[in-house]
Amino acid sequence: MTPSLTIREGQFLVTLARTAISEYLLSHTKLDPPMNTPRSLFEKAGVFITLHSVAPAQKLRGCIGSLLPTEPLAVATIQSAIDAATADERFYPLDLAEFKSSVVIELSVLTLPERLLSEAPAERLSEIRIGKDGLMVEHGIHRGILLPQVAPEQNWTAEEFLNHCCIKAGLPAEAWLDKRTRVERFQATIFEEKTPDGEVHLKE
Repeated sequence: MTPSLTIREGQFLVTLARTAISEYLLSHTKLDPPMNTPRSLFEKAGVFITLHSVAPAQKLRGCIGSLLPTEPLAVATIQSAIDAATADERFYPLDLAEFKSSVVIELSVLTLPERLLSEAPAERLSEIRIGKDGLMVEHGIHRGILLPQVAPEQNWTAEEFLNHCCIKAGLPAEAWLDKRTRVERFQATIFEEKTPDGEVHLKE
């Protein structure tokens, strides 16, 4: 099931992520969760931080996180936020001026992944709900993850979603048709800023 988070908890986490990035870019200091962190946010959960530049046009600026609940949510949020801003190898690291002026935060708190049930790989398509499910594809040392919001943003079908997840894993696009390829789905509760350091909304 999707982690049960209130809008206040989501707002707290996004603010925590923004503060963590700002402090790290300013002084290379990694925050600890503050004293007023709600107890519920010390439960372990997977979380991804996605950064978008909104000027002059919206584009991805960094995305890093953890699929599995290995750390308390507040702790994982801080680390994922810093990593998304500075350690995503697809992009050059953010500086403080760019972050404050033109970058918005999207925070996704994840459910535990579950393996698709269909034994026949071709039947996996019917188990994927576009806009609801994210995907994890794994084959040997290769692993790729795409968040639930990616498929509707790109107008992908379930098949295209699987293909792109395989490509992200460094596999051929149709590797999901191989019975040895593990395919899992998960859901997310997503909170987002509309403007840099602006009001935080629950993403529908």
